[in-house]
Amino acid sequence: MKIFNEVKLAKELIKFPSVTPVDAGVMKFLEKKLKKLGCKTKIIEFKEKNYKPVKNLYAKIGNKSPNFCYAGHLDVVPPGNIRDWTINPFKPLIKKGYLIGRGANDMKSSIAAFVSAMSSFLNKNDNFNGSISLLITGDEEGDAVNGTKKVVDYLKKKKEKINFCLVGEPTNPNKLGEMIKIGRRGSLTGKLIINGVQGHVAYPHRANNPCTTIIKILNEIKSIEFDKGTKNFQPTNLEITRINMNNNADNVIPKTAEASFNIRFNNKHSSSSIKRKLNKIFNRITKKNRSKFKIEYKVSGEAFLTKPNDVTYMIQDIIKKITKIKPKLSTTGGTSDARFIKKISPCLEFGLVGKTMHKIDEAVSIKDLKKLTKIYENILEKYFK
Repeated sequence: MKIFNEVKLAKELIKFPSVTPVDAGVMKFLEKKLKKLGCKTKIIEFKEKNYKPVKNLYAKIGNKSPNFCYAGHLDVVPPGNIRDWTINPFKPLIKKGYLIGRGANDMKSSIAAFVSAMSSFLNKNDNFNGSISLLITGDEEGDAVNGTKKVVDYLKKKKEKINFCLVGEPTNPNKLGEMIKIGRRGSLTGKLIINGVQGHVAYPHRANNPCTTIIKILNEIKSIEFDKGTKNFQPTNLEITRINMNNNADNVIPKTAEASFNIRFNNKHSSSSIKRKLNKIFNRITKKNRSKFKIEYKVSGEAFLTKPNDVTYMIQDIIKKITKIKPKLSTTGGTSDARFIKKISPCLEFGLVGKTMHKIDEAVSIKDLKKLTKIYENILEKYFK
């Protein structure tokens, strides 16, 4: 059986300019590689009104239980100004021990590491007792509407059982081995619009200034102490991200004032409980100030935690053995597709060092890439023993 080299495969994947949600042929390319390993594969394209269609891939070898799944994404963020790069971002190069290219870090190299590890494992264990699957999306960096979320629903309908999932996101802040993600905070974005009455600044009694109302609201919601954090999570935090009065005249009281905010919340809350808390504040202050408000919420994901179990500690031990660092079990950072997968399977995240993700000259250490491949192979060996 063919054994894939992780560095060569990472370079091949980076060459596809798969800026979300454009596929650029990368799914078909990876599908061919997985078929060579004996996987049964299916490219699943999802479409929804007002969103671009997205190709996803589910591949599997074996029919027995347990099913160990690896999840990741092949879409990347735009490279920005290509002139700022030292290379063409889609013509990867190795310089001073680092592979440079868009997606090298987030997260094509991690996918290459797993496929390489899987090929090596299958070469030694052609009759292993279980199944290995890959859930690869092209919609993680974008709207996340036609990606993993819909693949999870598809697998549920097909009654496809996943016993454990490893998501290959770049989880380590500075060194390979520092951090495993065992959960993520929830994310709620709000857009608040306050409507008052426009008027002349010299005659404020004839107007109703929405700026006064929105300042009171923002001051109050920013000062909320939602909680003090938990054993596994940071305290819930609200950040105001935008304020707009849409007024170009200094002698006019505007009719409307707008603000946006984002809340990263732990598992002491749900998006619904936070909405209820905020809406009470909006109602109370606008009523007192004789204003009207409109609020639009967008929930990117709920807080979740995969309670550490034997598999978690087994993976932690393997990482420590290979990197000489005991990884911290963490829930820090933004959202990931694990928020969808946790509905059907316990999961954790471990990948490369995330220092350069989304940056100019995104890069990954070749040494780290080889170590990650070894970690992934050892995980498969131990899991199926």
